[in-house]
Amino acid sequence: MSNIATLKVSKALAPIDGKGLAELAEKGKANPQKVVTLRSKTVCEGRFRMLNFIRTLPAHVIDEPPNLLGDDTAPNPSEASLAALGSCLAVGLHANAIARGIALTKIELDLEGDINVTAVWGCGDLSSKKRLGFTDVRVKVHLEGDVAREQLAELVAHANRWSPVANTLRNPVNVEVSLA
Repeated sequence: MSNIATLKVSKALAPIDGKGLAELAEKGKANPQKVVTLRSKTVCEGRFRMLNFIRTLPAHVIDEPPNLLGDDTAPNPSEASLAALGSCLAVGLHANAIARGIALTKIELDLEGDINVTAVWGCGDLSSKKRLGFTDVRVKVHLEGDVAREQLAELVAHANRWSPVANTLRNPVNVEVSLA
């Protein structure tokens, strides 16, 4: 019996525009060195509650949990980076499924990251050498669609390989922070 015959297929996720995806892909192939600049403005509202303004969207709120002296009104910056990674991977999964003619019925990602917070933003334990930021990030992808598990696994590997956020976390990036 074929693996495909044993798959449980339910209603496919609302797809993105396949024609628009193909046109966007062609633009990328026509100008492979094109770089765009993304912008965000962060404004401290008070305590650790930050308002982040992107394009013309409503403020994206970042806060800290009570154990890190915040008001627990929104994800903290590290949690937001996990959410950005999960969202980027999900976008890549969906786009590549559409490009390959795969109808997905479920895209869910569980993410967790290990981070040492004892330096407390440079106010805590600075005596020992420690890696700042995540040391390990684990992502479990729950994906269902109208193809065999092997094809879904290949789709996950491909999306991971081409994810801008995953590659930002994996690869060194130049960061310049200065007083304006």
